[in-house]
Amino acid sequence: MEVITVRTNRQTELVDITDQVARLVSGVKSGICYLYCPHTTAGLVINEGADPAVAEDVISVLNHFVPWKFGYKHLEGNSPAHVKACLTGPGTFVFVEDGRLKLGTWQRIFFAEYDGPRTRKVYVKVVPD
Repeated sequence: MEVITVRTNRQTELVDITDQVARLVSGVKSGICYLYCPHTTAGLVINEGADPAVAEDVISVLNHFVPWKFGYKHLEGNSPAHVKACLTGPGTFVFVEDGRLKLGTWQRIFFAEYDGPRTRKVYVKVVPD
């Protein structure tokens, strides 16, 4: 298992980690790359990375539907981050062929920060066929 360290700069942001993941699979002929986020206020998503406006739209919609001001009961004050993490989930996977991630033309892998800024980890496990 490998670990990618992600440093975030804002409370809510999507950080593209595709190139870091791609380096980890470069020697694998064929297999599956599993990615897991061990944090309850962050997640992983795969979406378009060509236009940065897409990430901004995703964040705007999440912030709209999961506002910071609401009648949350969690005393730590970061309930919206927990809810957003539930919506995106803690993990994903990507197939690997010929040492390359089998992502769609515009797809990228993003670490989704909901309670930043922080330093986070993503666990990566590549399982060859």
